[in-house]
Amino acid sequence: MKTNKIKKCLFPAAGYGTRFLPTTKAIPKEMLPILTKPLLQYGVEEAIEAGMDTMAIVTGRGKRSIEDHFDISYELEHQIKGTSKEHYLTEIRSVIEKCTFSYTRQVEMKGLGHAILTGQTLIGDDPFAVVLADDLCDNEGKSVLTQMTEIYAKYPDCCIVAIEEVPQEDTNKYGIIAGELLEHNLYKVYDMVEKPDPKDASSNLAIIGRYILIPEIFKVLETTPAGKGGEIQITDALLTLAKQGKVLAYKFEGKRFDCGSVDGFVEATNYFYKKA
Repeated sequence: MKTNKIKKCLFPAAGYGTRFLPTTKAIPKEMLPILTKPLLQYGVEEAIEAGMDTMAIVTGRGKRSIEDHFDISYELEHQIKGTSKEHYLTEIRSVIEKCTFSYTRQVEMKGLGHAILTGQTLIGDDPFAVVLADDLCDNEGKSVLTQMTEIYAKYPDCCIVAIEEVPQEDTNKYGIIAGELLEHNLYKVYDMVEKPDPKDASSNLAIIGRYILIPEIFKVLETTPAGKGGEIQITDALLTLAKQGKVLAYKFEGKRFDCGSVDGFVEATNYFYKKA
């Protein structure tokens, strides 16, 4: 039975995190902390706030600590029970109680599109959200995912990508969209290109790590050839649906930090420290 409610959120978390070597040789980049909380937990909490209760995580070799984090540590809880340190586990315990976690492995690193396709076994035939944990978002009001689920409720036959304006010289770092303004901050996408050269970019509206995807995306990904960098790009698959009028781009309200870069990671750490 088709539903307009998004209950499942997919987290691609199999990447190597090479920009943070040597730390990420043994620690998944998704587990790098902003203050005392790993990036992935921020993403899961955002999904919970948006009404999702099923977290599907695509992992890879050396990522076991992700599964351990979203599990009960009986020995640790026993050791700090009744002490002044017990409250440190309150947040993660609440997360574990509010949702379920399932995992599958991406055996080969073939791009974000391939990672999402790998997650099909966890998602099934339902519409779902995708969060890239190293894009950390903060909002005074509704979270980015909450904003996007409200749009999806109005346009349930469309995929929705979150976008923001970036400097023109940075278009080669993002998927870039071209679209027609449908309503305030919402575009109907007619073209999208993965990491175009600044002189070739049709706009400076860049896709960031928040998506709502309809299950049709899996069939498209199965037949999408490798693109930029020899990888299966979600941008290429979405372009196929955009040509059918099934992709919207939403210029979200909020602040995003690119925690996949050292500069963005430090900026986020300072921001959340001052906010704490």
